[in-house]
Amino acid sequence: MSKNTRPTGFSKVTGSSKKRLYGDRAMLACGYSAMEQEALLAMMERWNFSDMPAVFAGAADMDRTVGEILREPLGYGKGSDSPLPRAIILAGLTEKELNTFMAAWKHLGLPAQNWATLTPTSETWPLIDLLTELDMERIALQSQRKA
Repeated sequence: MSKNTRPTGFSKVTGSSKKRLYGDRAMLACGYSAMEQEALLAMMERWNFSDMPAVFAGAADMDRTVGEILREPLGYGKGSDSPLPRAIILAGLTEKELNTFMAAWKHLGLPAQNWATLTPTSETWPLIDLLTELDMERIALQSQRKA
């Protein structure tokens, strides 16, 4: 991936806007065990996100683009433990729904993870590149907080 396609930084979604974020409504989870996947799906059902297609990426998906994986059928990858770094990539939600989703997720008590919303650029990236970029951004933010 050339540096020209990399954003200069990720922007934080802070509002409770009803403006819809980029892409078709979907959720891509990485790094979840089969049991954690079930907990995540139950949370989505409980918090009225059951209309959002959920897919789960595994090691075989690392070199596929994020957009390709998000277009997989509902339940893709479900039931298989994922060795990938932990992350959730969301598309097509409103900012308000995004905030609700993240707040509901906190109640699951799962290990920390990275979060992203789909963009026209990230949709074309191989999944491993996005996961790496998210990790680099997390490390940079942690360094800023300590300084």
